[in-house]
Amino acid sequence: MKTTVNPNGRIEKVLIVGGGTAGWMAAAAFSKVLGPNGMALELVESEEIGTVGVGEATIPQLLHFNALLELDENEFVRATQGTYKLGIEFVDWLRPGHRYIHPFGSYGIPMLGVDFQHFWLKGRHLGETASLDEYSIAAVAARQSRFLRPLSDQTRSPLSKISYAFQFDASLYAKYLRRWAETRGVIRTEGRIATVEQHPESGHIRAVQLSDGRRLEADLFIDCSGFRGLLIEQTLKSGYEDWTRWLPCDRAVAVPCARIEDPLPYTRSTARPAGWQWRIPLQHRTGNGYVYSSRHVSDDEAAATLLRNLDGEPLAEPRLLRFTGGHRRRPWIGNVVSMGLASGFLEPLESTSIHMVQSAIARLMTLFPSARFEPAEIDEYNRQTLQEYIHIRDFLVLHYKATERTDTPFWNECHALEPPPGLARKLDLYRTNGRIVRDKDELFTETSWLAVMAGQGIEAAGYHPVVDLLDADQTRHRLADVRAVNQRAVRLMPRHVDFLAGKQVPLVLS
Repeated sequence: MKTTVNPNGRIEKVLIVGGGTAGWMAAAAFSKVLGPNGMALELVESEEIGTVGVGEATIPQLLHFNALLELDENEFVRATQGTYKLGIEFVDWLRPGHRYIHPFGSYGIPMLGVDFQHFWLKGRHLGETASLDEYSIAAVAARQSRFLRPLSDQTRSPLSKISYAFQFDASLYAKYLRRWAETRGVIRTEGRIATVEQHPESGHIRAVQLSDGRRLEADLFIDCSGFRGLLIEQTLKSGYEDWTRWLPCDRAVAVPCARIEDPLPYTRSTARPAGWQWRIPLQHRTGNGYVYSSRHVSDDEAAATLLRNLDGEPLAEPRLLRFTGGHRRRPWIGNVVSMGLASGFLEPLESTSIHMVQSAIARLMTLFPSARFEPAEIDEYNRQTLQEYIHIRDFLVLHYKATERTDTPFWNECHALEPPPGLARKLDLYRTNGRIVRDKDELFTETSWLAVMAGQGIEAAGYHPVVDLLDADQTRHRLADVRAVNQRAVRLMPRHVDFLAGKQVPLVLS
C-alpha cells in the first residue's frame, strides 16, 4: 500500500474533491504550474451533485489568473458568454433614490504628493458639487455603457489606466476550465464519495472510496466540495467561525432572466427591504439574485420580491441557497486544503467569491508542501487566509453600517451594527481628515474604500493640509480638468456591445 510520506519527500499526486468553479480553477492552475514537473492530478466529481454557481461577477485580479493560464481573452469571453465589468453600481443603499458606482482603477491623479481624494474633499468644502463618480474614467464609461481595454502605449491618457474584470456564466466557466485542464493531463473521475480513509496515527487522509467501490489515493487533497466541506469539516472537524452578528444575510434566491437590453459593463446591487438584489448582465441572459436575512423575510416573500424586480421573463424556477457568513477555523489541516465554499463564505456583495479561490491557489503555490506537511507552513497559510477573510468582511460590513436607511427592521439593525475593530479604525481616520490607510496585502484598494465611504455618505471633517498649497481657484481648475479629460477619453471608447461584437472604433488622440 502506498504510504502518505514518500521517501523523497515530494508530493506525487494531488486529488481535487469536487468540481465547479473552485475545483476546475485549482485543476487548471495546478496542471499549468505543477503538471510539467510530473505531478499527477485528478479531480473527482459527481453529476448527481449540483454546484452553487448561478452567474458570476469578478474583480480585476482575475486577469492575473488568466495570464497564468495564458488564456486568449476573446475566446474566454465567448466561451463563457461573458461581458466586461468596470465596477459595481449601488442603488438605494444610502437612501432610496440614491446611487453611486464603486469603480475599478483610480480617481483622478495624485498631486503635490497627496492622494486625489484630498483635493476632491477640499472642493466639497469650497462648494463643488460634482460627484466622485465623475473623477473615475471607469465610472464615467460605465454610465455611458462604453468599454475599451487599456492602451498601454498612451501613457499620458486615462485610457492607459482602464481597469476591468468580467461577468460570466459560472457553469460555462467551469466547463471551459475543465476542457483546458483535461487537455493538459488532469484526470476527471465521475463518482460520488462514500467513505473517507484516514491514517490511524497522523489522521491524514489516505484515500476516498466511491460508492461503486473504487478507491482513490493521493498525497495532497484539495477540498472543493462546497458548503458541506466533505474532508475539511465532515472528516477533519475544522470548526466554523460564524460572522452572522456582522453579516446578517443568511440566504439567497437566484434566477436567470431573459436579456432585454444591451449588456451593461457593470454589476448592479440594489438594496431591498431585507437585503440586496444582484443583477449581472451576460451576453445570453441576465443573472439575478436576492441575498436576504431569513429573520426579516420568508423564503416565499424573498422569491416574490426577486421575481417582481426582474428585467425580463424568468428562464428557470427560483433557486434557494442557505449559508452562514464566515470561514473554517483551519482551512488547511494535515494533507487537506479547503478552497471555495468548503473554506468559507462571504456574500457576493463585492464579487469576491472567485477571487478567494484564486488567492487560495496562489497562497498554496507559495507555501506548497513536501509530503512531510510541515506545521509552520500550514500555520502560515491559515494565518494569511483568515486575515484575508477579515479584510473582506470589514469591507462588506461597511456597506451595511454606513447607511441612512431606517425604513425597515433589517436596515435599522444594520444601521446600529457595532463595526469590527479594523473597520472602526478606518472609519475614524476617514472621518477626521479623509485619510484612507490600506493594510499590507489587503485586497481592496484605497479607491474601493473611498468609493464606498463617500458613496454611503460618510463625511470627512477635513483633508490633508498640503492641499492648501493650491488656492481655491487652482483647486477648482484642476478638478474641472480631471472631469473634462475623463469625458473626452470616454467619448473615444466604443460602446460595450460593439466591443463585445469585435467592432473597433478608430481612436484619434489629441
